[in-house]
Amino acid sequence: MEKQYPVYTLKNECNDCYKCIRGCHIKAIRIQQGSASVINDKCIACGHCVQICPAGAKKVRNDIDVVKTLMIAGKKVYVSLAPSWAGVYNISKEKMIAVLKKLGFEGVSETALGAQEVSIQTAKMLNSTEKGLFISSACPVIDDYIKMYKPEFAKCITPVASPALTHCGLLKDILGDDIKVVFIGPCIAKKNEADEHPDLMSAALTFDELNYWIKEEFIDIEKIEPDETCKFVPENSYEGALYPLEGGMNETIKRVGIDKNDVTFIAVSSLEDFDKSLQNINPDKIENKIFVEALACSGGCINGPCLSSDKSRILITSDIYANTQYREVVPKEPRKVVEKEYNPAPVEKIEYSLEQVSNALKKISKHSEEDELNCSGCGYSSCREFVNALIAGDAETSQCVSYMRKIAVRKAAAMLRCMPSAVVIVDSNLEIVEANDAFEHMFLSEEMYEVFASRQNGMTGACIDRIVTFPELFKSALDTGKDIHQEHYAIDDKLYDISIFTIEENELVGAVIADVTKSEMDRSKIAQKAREVITKNIATVQEIASLLGEHMVETEMLLSSIAEGYEPSSNEDKK
Repeated sequence: MEKQYPVYTLKNECNDCYKCIRGCHIKAIRIQQGSASVINDKCIACGHCVQICPAGAKKVRNDIDVVKTLMIAGKKVYVSLAPSWAGVYNISKEKMIAVLKKLGFEGVSETALGAQEVSIQTAKMLNSTEKGLFISSACPVIDDYIKMYKPEFAKCITPVASPALTHCGLLKDILGDDIKVVFIGPCIAKKNEADEHPDLMSAALTFDELNYWIKEEFIDIEKIEPDETCKFVPENSYEGALYPLEGGMNETIKRVGIDKNDVTFIAVSSLEDFDKSLQNINPDKIENKIFVEALACSGGCINGPCLSSDKSRILITSDIYANTQYREVVPKEPRKVVEKEYNPAPVEKIEYSLEQVSNALKKISKHSEEDELNCSGCGYSSCREFVNALIAGDAETSQCVSYMRKIAVRKAAAMLRCMPSAVVIVDSNLEIVEANDAFEHMFLSEEMYEVFASRQNGMTGACIDRIVTFPELFKSALDTGKDIHQEHYAIDDKLYDISIFTIEENELVGAVIADVTKSEMDRSKIAQKAREVITKNIATVQEIASLLGEHMVETEMLLSSIAEGYEPSSNEDKK
């Protein structure tokens, strides 16, 4: 079964805010049926969308069960603990190790050990070259960003694996190739490293996952008592602990030593700043040595997406410095080097024709340059960027705020225009905001109609009390916030059914008014005719009944006489 990508979306929680698109530097977000999902092939797992999602719909893959499975299988599982732990957890290193052992880990080691080896190897490379642009390979997000979106700079990445992968390799050399190593830190992209290099890193957990696991096991950190075995293996780290800080790697390289001091060290953190720093640079034309320590998170790994701490970044930085030890002499040769090539893997960028772009713009009512507001409401920086995503199937027309507003206005206007009843909307100043034709015909005299027809805004802004004789109904609805219904409301010789409803409490009300005069008159006429018919029918029935009554009497008398004529006489009876 294909493994889930490290970042995913809970669709039912996504609220169509497009904040993740605005915050995604590479626009690796697709909108389908109003829900934002990560485009795995474009994503670099920086985790910024996870940080900024207001609904918490962006989630990080949980790999705790992967680690538990390794433990259940009887594997010796060691932790590669990111150096930023010292700024996140206010506990001693012994207690931190005790907590992790309580979870079932065989031992704990510091990722900073791998960082130290990377710095030594990088210094060695810089000393052996004369010129060029060198970009650190420490941040997997930066590595993927370059490969996918700045492929011309892929050759500038130092060909050595990240500190985490180097540390995994170092632990396997020291403790045995059969051990399993799990990275724990603030970085989501480490999960991609684990997926790509399972032979070195079996899994990667975030500090968020670690905290969840501790709670799941009901471990009370305060009550944990470390023993003499609670030590980092194979040893404590030194200056490598500075890696999560902006400029930390540069400092460790300088401590190794640069032979000619002819390297310009630059630290850049955040994708946006890194992108800007590469503008207008041709790496083939650089005549001096430049080393760029590049980190995707602003301020370094201490601002990682899953740092799981509310502590001030100043305090985190201070704690990391306070827990860092320095070697008097740093080795010139690394104990472990994990070589890695960073080959270009550019994301396909499709160039759409002018006709395609023009047709897509028309779909969102952009017919000229003036229509292109570039408001960024859709999440993209410009209308052109948005329609490119629209053509690619990564966006929907509903994302365009101005377009949807136009559609809503058109629909509302069409409905108002076609309604046979009079409709009017009034604001808190009792001024007309909107009115349909039926309202104008119902309440305006010919003279007033001509006046308003000549105005550019028509009836908009006119006081309702100058148009109708019942402004008090509108005022009452505005003041109370309650709907008002009046049936057969008499004005002069007319009857109206009036319904006034609240749109925005105390600010805006609407009214639907129907002239029921004719229908009521028609009903009266029908009732009168019905009464006349009923009266006539009653008279007829009565007449019929009367006639039937007389006829029956006459018939009865006739039959009686005949019967009597046929009765036998008394003489005949005697015979």
